[in-house]
Amino acid sequence: MTAPTREVLSFGSFSLVPSERLLTREGVTLQLGARTLDILIALVSRPNEAVSKRDLMARVWPDVTVGEGSLRFHMASLRKALGDGQEGARYIATLAGRGYCFVAPLSRSSEPGRQVAPDAADIPRTNLPSRLVRMVGRADSVLMLSTQLAASRFVTVVGAGGVGKTTVAVAVGHDLVQSFAGAVLFVDLGTLSDPNLVAASLASMLGLSFQSQDPTPSLIANLRDKRILLIFDNCEHVIEAAAALTARIFASAPQVHILATSREVLRVEGEQVYRLAPLTVPPDDPGLTAAMALTFPATQLFMERATASGARLHLNDANAATVANICRKLDGVALAIELAAGRVAAYGLQQTAALLEERLSLLWVGQRTAPPRQQTLKATLDWSYGLLSDLERVVLRRLAVFVGQFTIEAALAVVTSATVDEALVFGAIDSLVAKSMVASRPVGAMMRYRLLETTRAYALELEADAAELAELAARHASYYRRWLEQSGAEWPALSSAAERAPYLAALGNVRAALDWCFGPHGKADVGVGLAAAAVPVFLSMSLLMESARWSERAILALDPGMRGGPQEMQLQAALGLSSMFTRGSSDAARGALTRSLAIAEERGEALDQLQLLGLMHMFHHRAGDFKTALHYAKRCSAISGTVADPAAVALAHSLLGRSLRHSGDLNGARRELEAALQQGRGASRASGLYLGFDHHNYAGVALARTLWLQGRAAQAMERIRQTVEDAASLDHPGTLSIALAWAVFLSLWSGHIESAEEHMDWFIAHADAHSLKPYLAVGRGFKGELAIRRGDVKGGVETLQRCLAELHAARYELLTTEFNLSIAQGLAALGRQAEGFDLIEETIRLVEGNGDLAHMPELLRVKGNMLLSMSRPRSEEAEALFTQSLEWSRRQAALAWELRAATDLAALWARWNRRDEARELLQPVYERFQEGSDMADMKAAERLLASLD
Repeated sequence: MTAPTREVLSFGSFSLVPSERLLTREGVTLQLGARTLDILIALVSRPNEAVSKRDLMARVWPDVTVGEGSLRFHMASLRKALGDGQEGARYIATLAGRGYCFVAPLSRSSEPGRQVAPDAADIPRTNLPSRLVRMVGRADSVLMLSTQLAASRFVTVVGAGGVGKTTVAVAVGHDLVQSFAGAVLFVDLGTLSDPNLVAASLASMLGLSFQSQDPTPSLIANLRDKRILLIFDNCEHVIEAAAALTARIFASAPQVHILATSREVLRVEGEQVYRLAPLTVPPDDPGLTAAMALTFPATQLFMERATASGARLHLNDANAATVANICRKLDGVALAIELAAGRVAAYGLQQTAALLEERLSLLWVGQRTAPPRQQTLKATLDWSYGLLSDLERVVLRRLAVFVGQFTIEAALAVVTSATVDEALVFGAIDSLVAKSMVASRPVGAMMRYRLLETTRAYALELEADAAELAELAARHASYYRRWLEQSGAEWPALSSAAERAPYLAALGNVRAALDWCFGPHGKADVGVGLAAAAVPVFLSMSLLMESARWSERAILALDPGMRGGPQEMQLQAALGLSSMFTRGSSDAARGALTRSLAIAEERGEALDQLQLLGLMHMFHHRAGDFKTALHYAKRCSAISGTVADPAAVALAHSLLGRSLRHSGDLNGARRELEAALQQGRGASRASGLYLGFDHHNYAGVALARTLWLQGRAAQAMERIRQTVEDAASLDHPGTLSIALAWAVFLSLWSGHIESAEEHMDWFIAHADAHSLKPYLAVGRGFKGELAIRRGDVKGGVETLQRCLAELHAARYELLTTEFNLSIAQGLAALGRQAEGFDLIEETIRLVEGNGDLAHMPELLRVKGNMLLSMSRPRSEEAEALFTQSLEWSRRQAALAWELRAATDLAALWARWNRRDEARELLQPVYERFQEGSDMADMKAAERLLASLD
């Protein structure tokens, strides 16, 4: 029998096995997204042949309607993975108006098929809880749910509390984990008390950042082209929010499958309901035998759990009726059966049955109007609590303060008191775990515990001393404040769901503690400290709305003695920053940042002042007030001389360099920015990050722009390429957005339209995925720019005008000058010279007022061209403006602007038959360029010089 063969396609250093969807480079497997790999296979299967965009989209997205932007985005990812265009390598050509073509030399070969043992590092990782070693009576349910999920994509498991919904959902997830290539995410909604946090929690688990009040668009954009199984557990207490979110995901993300568990139906479009019934129980039959009883899942579960708890119990014909009676009394509810079985080792089968009968019979009669399964579960919990020792009861009641998971360290810190020492707490928790009153499972190297929600709800209803409860809640809040202070530095580095899961679970306790602290019976002073520790973590996890909410609550709760201290400083800074991104650059945001900085100055802490000056610089920079931003940058630079922290010094250089570039001091800007990058190499990357913003990358972006203006286009493009690559590796959405935005602008300035479009598609897709609202408006502005350059001047101008209206509303004025220049030139091209001229004059007044003088040479040049394009050209005035533009360019050392102004002035002189003067002006400027010969401006100057000979 011959071994199967596989076809191998080789090109450059790459080998592609289409049948195995395997791409390697020099033997190393490359990880490409499914869509990106589909594009490569489609192109390689038709080498040296034009493949239209329509054909590619039909093959890659056969069942989904997408725009060309999606294709361009994945094509950019493919080219980046192949290194297309680097060091002379060329694999994919873009054929204008026709599509794409694979152009690299390609060889085909066959080799024996092989089976590769999976490498441990490649095994998919999920955040699913551990499944039971053996699940009793649910195999059919798991199989049916798996089949139903594949067919309908959205299934809700509905049943009573304790019936086993979570157990079944986890089992389905484990069965399907390979089918989804490891992309199975378990979302425990039971830890949330606020329905508004449902979408935010999922966004954080996915590692998404958003800068808007509603993260749902971010989730939809991120999930739209992903194949993933989302398991939403415990939906009933946040049912409206869960229903709205799952409906949006189901409708907008065609490859996402959803499995929900709830005590009631979500009642949304697309939902299929699977009602999970209790385990079947033996009938009340006097002739029941052991063999007959063991055919029922309820009996099987009871026996397995009793034996596992240490009971020496063997089912026989004599005791089969007793076991069956217990299972019937518990109505087949899995949780109730497990709790009862766990007591057999201590009390024996007969006594367990007697106690259960006694307790349940009283409660059953008293609550006939309640649903039967709720009666049974309540009775079981009541009975189980009655069997605990006094110490176990105390510990259980105290553990109910925790929401979701907690560690043994947390339990010891909160539960231990003057009457219950640590040794007793250890013993009690071990006993409660053994009695199934507390669940446990390992997470990494640490065991984590939780009360099942039904158990916790029961414990919270028990009578307890109000003073004791208040003390317990205060200890709980104090513990999580300490935990946040100790672990807060780790949060910015977390990106994957597996890394975030333990921390996000703990955030449920932080939220619960904050709710208590600022509630009617809480301690606001404890809440202030907790909020001050929590808001930086909320910021680094991109939970901006929560940061703003708790900052405001805590600031209002400050007593006079706490004002002006480090906690108010932290809270005001967090409020200002989160408000800036969620509510715009408002007066309230500026007021909070100003107050925070004033406190830092009063305290005299240099590092605090540097960080807050950086935030003030960011605020005014985004608002387009470049003069004020320069003021803060200079203050930051002065203070940096008093500290020895490399990251702080690098921050000061970065801020000053960016401000000097706006002011037109390009030489000074370049010195500062290069110093920032050099200084930053001596600092750890984590220390270079402040609340998710990497000033090292910001310096790289500003340096690229400076180099371009100084006539070093090749160096500028290489710098922006490195900066984009570096920003992408950091997984900080805001940082990557800034880098991509200026990659678009530099490509546009250079006349590289295709490169600009590829970066624009990436920028828009990224902003959409992370709900970065101002940047989405900027992306629409980029589309307007490209439309104008491709001939749709009217549409481009209208798009840019709408974009600027959105940015003005958000007080985001960073790019106003850039977009005004494009609009003005577009208006002139439409014959609306007067409007364009007025806009240019308005913009000149704007930059004179706000300090954005780096644009002055270009504004004067464009104004001169406006005068020349009028029905009665004002040539002499235009000549004067071109001359002023040259003077400004030379003062700023802006060789790129100087070339444009010299070209326009030389062209004007040539029309006046002053050809020699024109050549003498333009030739030396042109010859000063050592790079950038492929720039549109260089080609225009070259053509003009040729015409002057």
